[in-house]
Amino acid sequence: MSKTYYQLGSIVLALILIAVIIVLAGASPVQVVSRMCSGAFGTPDQFARVIATLAPLLLCTCGLLFTFTAGLYNLGIEGQIVAGGIAATAGMRLLQDVLPAPLVMLLAIVIGAGGGLLWGLLAGILNVYGRINEIFAGLGLNFAAQGLALYLIFGPWKREGVASMSGTEQFRESLWLPTIGNTEASPISLLLAIAVLALTIVVMRGTYFGLQLRAVGQNLRASYVLGIPSVRQLLSAFAICGAFAGIAGALQVLAVFHRLIPSISSNLGFLALLIAMLVGFNAWLILPVSFFFSALNIGSLQLPLSLNLESSLAGVIQGMLVLFVLLGRGLSDRKRADASSGTPQTRLEPPTEQLGVKV
Repeated sequence: MSKTYYQLGSIVLALILIAVIIVLAGASPVQVVSRMCSGAFGTPDQFARVIATLAPLLLCTCGLLFTFTAGLYNLGIEGQIVAGGIAATAGMRLLQDVLPAPLVMLLAIVIGAGGGLLWGLLAGILNVYGRINEIFAGLGLNFAAQGLALYLIFGPWKREGVASMSGTEQFRESLWLPTIGNTEASPISLLLAIAVLALTIVVMRGTYFGLQLRAVGQNLRASYVLGIPSVRQLLSAFAICGAFAGIAGALQVLAVFHRLIPSISSNLGFLALLIAMLVGFNAWLILPVSFFFSALNIGSLQLPLSLNLESSLAGVIQGMLVLFVLLGRGLSDRKRADASSGTPQTRLEPPTEQLGVKV
C-alpha cells in the first residue's frame, strides 16, 4: 500500500509543479489542458493523428520492455527506427515494379523488421563483446543511422534533379497502407501494434524466455551461474527491440510519409523510452500510457496557435511526470529495502565483466 501512496504522491507533486511552470509561462493551466485536449480530439483528423502516432509508440515501447527487463537501457532505439525505415524503403524500391503492391508492402514490413533487428543486434554485440556500455553504443549508432539516411536521401536515392530535406520521391499510392479517410491513421498499423503488444504480454508473463530474461535483469552473474544462457538472452533482447522498432520505421514509410525523410523516427523512440520508464515492467499499462503521451504530443501543437506558447511545453510535462513517478518508485523501493535490511541490486558493470568470463 505504501508503494501506491508514494506513486500517487509523486504524480500529485508533478502536476503541482507543472501547473506552476504553466503559470510562470503566462498561461492558465486550465486553458492549456483545454487547448491540448481540443488539439488532440477536436476534429476527426486530429484524433487520427493521435492514432497514427500511437502505433509506432506501442511497437517501440514493447521492444524496450524486453531490453529494460534484461537490465539494458537501449537508447539506440531511434537509430533502429531509422534503420527499419531505410531497409523498408530499399525493399520497396527494389520490388515495386516486380511484385504486386500488397506483397511489396508486406515484404517491406518484414524487411524493415530485419533492418531494425540487425541494428539492434549490432548494439548488443558492441555491448556484450566490445564491452561498450549500451547507452554509448546506442547513441553512436543513432548518429550512424541518421547519417546513412541523409547520405541516401541526398545521394543515391535523391529525387530526380533535386536533393531535398523533404526526402526521397514518394511511392505511388498503391504502395500506401490503407488509412481511415484522408487521414494518417492506418488500421493495419494499429492492429499490428496491438498484436505485438499482446505477444509481448504473453511472452513476458507466461513463457520460460520471459522468466529467464527477468532473471538476467535482476542478477546477471547469478543467472549465468545457474545455467541461464545470459549472453544469448541479452542479444535476444536487443534483437527483439530492434525488430519492433524496425517495424515502426517501416510503418512510418508505408502509412505516414510514403517516402524516406531525414526525421523518419520523429523522436518517437525517445518518447517510447519515457513511456517504458513510466510503466516499469507492467506491460498492461503500455496501451493507456502510450495513448496519453500520443494525445499529449499531438495536442501540444495547438499551444503556439491558441495561447502563443511553445509546443515544447508538452516535453516538459512528459519529463516531469516520468521524473517524479520514478522518484516515487525509487523512494518506495528504498523504504522497502531498508525495512527488510536488504540492499537493492543494480547492474553497473558491462555484461561480460559481471559474468566474469571471456566471451
